[in-house]
Amino acid sequence: RVQLVDSGGGSVQSGGSLRLSCETSGYDEDSYSPCMGWFRQGPGNEREAVALVFHKGGTIQYADSVKGRFTLTRDNAKTNSYLQMNNLTHKDPATYYCAANGLHWSARVSRSGGFCPSWWRDYGNWGKGTMLTVST
Repeated sequence: RVQLVDSGGGSVQSGGSLRLSCETSGYDEDSYSPCMGWFRQGPGNEREAVALVFHKGGTIQYADSVKGRFTLTRDNAKTNSYLQMNNLTHKDPATYYCAANGLHWSARVSRSGGFCPSWWRDYGNWGKGTMLTVST
C-alpha cells in the first residue's frame, strides 16, 4: 500500500521561506505514480493544486499564484519530492498535502504529453498534510 508522509510546515514571516518534504513508500517493484506533487487547502476553500510533476519528467505544472516563488524537486529515485517555498505571502497559509495518483492514470497522462490532472479527486494517495502559517 502506497504511503505518503509530508512534513516541513511551520510558521514563517511574510517574505520568508520554507521547504516541505514528501516521502513515499509501499510501491511494488513495477509500480509508480504517474503524477505526484503538492496541493493546499485553506479554511473554507477547495483543495487546489500547487505543483505537479509527471513521473517521466518534463515541465512542472505550477499554479499561477506560486509561479516564480515555489519550486518542486524530486530525488533521483523520483519517489520523494520537495516543495521549496520562497517569498511567502498572506495568501499562502494553508494545509499542504503531498499527493500521488494511481498507476491507472499512466496511459492517459502519457497521451496528454505528461500533463497531470489538477483536480484533487484524481489523486488517490495523500499525505496527512502539513500546515503553513505566515505572519506579517
